[in-house]
Amino acid sequence: MKISQIFNLGRTQSELDFIDIDITGDLPLFLDPFFLGIRRDKWSIESTLILRSFFQEVINRIRNNQTNQAKILFEHLQEPNTTCLGMSQGQPRGRGVGPSNADDVFDNILDSQAIQTGLLQDLEDTVLFVRNFGKDKLSDMTTNIIKKQLIVYTQNQCLLHGIIMQQDVPTGFYWSRQNMRWEQELDNMLVINNRVILLVPKGVVSFSKKYTAEQYYNKFVLEFMQNEHLAMNTALVQERKNGVRFVTKKSIKEQTPFSKDFLAEFTRRHASVLGDFKFNTKDESLTNQELPSSIGTDIEEVKARLIDELSRVQPGNNDATKFHRLITAILEFLFYPKLLYPTLEREIHDGRKRIDLTFDNAAESGIFSRLGENMQLHCPYIMIECKNYTADLTNPEFDQLSGRFSPGRGRVGFLVCRTVSNNETLVNRARDTYRDNRGLIILLIDSDIITMLASYDNWNDNFIDSYLSEKIRQIAIN
Repeated sequence: MKISQIFNLGRTQSELDFIDIDITGDLPLFLDPFFLGIRRDKWSIESTLILRSFFQEVINRIRNNQTNQAKILFEHLQEPNTTCLGMSQGQPRGRGVGPSNADDVFDNILDSQAIQTGLLQDLEDTVLFVRNFGKDKLSDMTTNIIKKQLIVYTQNQCLLHGIIMQQDVPTGFYWSRQNMRWEQELDNMLVINNRVILLVPKGVVSFSKKYTAEQYYNKFVLEFMQNEHLAMNTALVQERKNGVRFVTKKSIKEQTPFSKDFLAEFTRRHASVLGDFKFNTKDESLTNQELPSSIGTDIEEVKARLIDELSRVQPGNNDATKFHRLITAILEFLFYPKLLYPTLEREIHDGRKRIDLTFDNAAESGIFSRLGENMQLHCPYIMIECKNYTADLTNPEFDQLSGRFSPGRGRVGFLVCRTVSNNETLVNRARDTYRDNRGLIILLIDSDIITMLASYDNWNDNFIDSYLSEKIRQIAIN
């Protein structure tokens, strides 16, 4: 049974920020350190820093001839069965680097030419150069190391959706990059059927098909070697009738078959090829349609249902919470994967003020990227205020949102309300805020939301991008 069903959330995967796992089995998705490392959102950046601090500590101990102390770091890499991600069949059990095979994994890392030559620098490179180490074990290691990140994310999602957590539950060990050690504590945890569950953001998982030893070997190493054989005019060079010389990958494979030891030795001599592989290997967040937990979901039905829900929410205090949660689902649906990690009522100014909702800005293109690059509007977070009012908004509502802006949080937000009697008056208030250099406030009313939902295309966000761009143009240019 999925999380959304257990807690009667009434939402499909496209309206949820976390992977809607089925707790009775694993989904074939992975936490990939390389994927995390190329992302720009705050959550991924911090997760990457944690991973690198752990692996660097392992490397430092090995190079300082502290092999036993390095091996101790693997003691807390227990088999995770908390995320329900991976390749297990049936009941989730994890394939982590736990007590049963931690010694083997560590010994393989220790014996690797890559660690001996200093080639192994990042955790993700273990899948390229370490024998008997694949994406499943790498994902499980990653889950253990960044467990605290996943705990905090789970807590935020439970608060967002009104899911009750169990207090004072042992977290298990997680890596602290501040203290450079494994730590554990008691914390609020999501517990289902006496089992701790960690929710994982859907924007950071992948099928891990690109950053693999096989891809590196077949695409980059062999192509480099083809050119090398041609330049040296070796016996592998053949010639077509038209005089064109060539070397087949098959002939190179026969001479130098795939192995991780070979990849390590090759990379030691040709480090630039690994650099090219990393630079040219890009991954992207899976679309809602690509996520296994979305299979069978009709996007058109979701759009129609959200529009219908919005029409049935009555303006006023009685439906304020319902409106707030619906808007969260709609914005998740419309803006993923550009905006991620919705967080409810984040406290600022030592708890004296609250922001209704924030999203992390993970955009690498489109309007949420251009705000920073072209308009110099720093916006690592997008702040949302939802007003289920029966009357028009006035200056205090605009001042309330602009008062949340700061150099650290950013200076862009959405003010979401139901309808307006004089649109030009509210646009002028947004212009005043922008011209006074107090930030950019984008007003969204029911008709805006319905228009974007009706035109939503999971594979093409050009309409929504253009729609928001025009609303911003009215504020910034006119």
